[in-house]
Amino acid sequence: MDALSKLLNLSPTEKESLGLVHTLPEILQQPQTWRRTYQRVLGLAEPLAQFLNAAGIASASRTSPNVLLIGAGTSDYIGRSVCALLQTEWRCNVQAVPSTDLLTNLDEHVIPGRNYLWISFSRSGDSSEGVAALEEALARYPQIQHLIVTCNAQGKMAQAFNDNENVFRIVLDDDVNDRGLAMTSSFSNMVIVAQALAHFRALPGFGLVVDSLASAAEGLFPHAADVCQRLVTDGFSKVCFLGTGPLKGAAIESGLKVLELAAGRVMSFAESYLGLRHGPLSAIDNDTLVVGFLSSDRRRRQFELDLIREISEKRLTAKYLIVKPTADEYGQTDAENTILLGLQDRLPDFYLPPLMVLVGQLLGLFTSLREQMRPDEPSPRGAISRVVTHVTIH
Repeated sequence: MDALSKLLNLSPTEKESLGLVHTLPEILQQPQTWRRTYQRVLGLAEPLAQFLNAAGIASASRTSPNVLLIGAGTSDYIGRSVCALLQTEWRCNVQAVPSTDLLTNLDEHVIPGRNYLWISFSRSGDSSEGVAALEEALARYPQIQHLIVTCNAQGKMAQAFNDNENVFRIVLDDDVNDRGLAMTSSFSNMVIVAQALAHFRALPGFGLVVDSLASAAEGLFPHAADVCQRLVTDGFSKVCFLGTGPLKGAAIESGLKVLELAAGRVMSFAESYLGLRHGPLSAIDNDTLVVGFLSSDRRRRQFELDLIREISEKRLTAKYLIVKPTADEYGQTDAENTILLGLQDRLPDFYLPPLMVLVGQLLGLFTSLREQMRPDEPSPRGAISRVVTHVTIH
């Protein structure tokens, strides 16, 4: 029986005992929820286009706004994963800024006389820093346009700004308001929303991309789970995730998933392939698992494979996992340590973070179980919580 089936065939009592009631199904539900999330955005196409057009998005004028992508932790990594796509499609400056930075350094991110669109991502819509930064911006800079993406219809971000014409809200289905501590389906679904925003004037065409991602994900899970469980069983004390461009955002989020779900018992970090040589390569040792997300772009991939070869030639570690979008033109890699995403059509890196991050989520899940953590609530001393709401706002 494969690794995934073993978990799925556990009794409800066993799943409760292991802390698998929420996180496992939330990881596995992602392909279906991506399709529903796309349909939700499609249903908002007309008012969404009106809002973004009024904000000056993708206009030919020089008054295009500066766009800030805002969130804390995983919600910040959404912005990092989609920043390049939005900037390319909207032809304006787009920057990912953590709400944790905005709250303390708001004025440093607002240039007087410039137009702004802030896009805030939040699973719960109740994060102390996110809500406070939004409230302060609305009070002090009322000209800023705000688009809120949240998974919780009852959260403050979904409820508190109904009467403000400068605020547009996209509230996702309740089933992607993950009940597990670590964000999984909420992350990838909000990435899908952001990708859809990039194509707000041609949403039907973007639906083909969502179908391609969802179909690939559905076929990915059994083999990917087997590979991840084997690597976890073989053992490692650190994980290094590598990605280029948009895939670096997926790498950072994957590193967080391992760190959170293992309660820090396995350390993780993420870098770009070229950035790794500038210091972090010193942290790679024979007990480090290197996970490389390979680009679909040939030139980028040459840089990436050079780095993988260098790690091998220097004998820094023999533990690695390569994740490929498609099967052809990727150079020689060990099939046993390779996960093929199974995309039928080659997609640009812009669209791959929701798929790539599935591997990080599975590694985190099996590492959590190995370390006898409960994936649904893997912080036994209460160091972190599902929603950060206890920050004192000064």
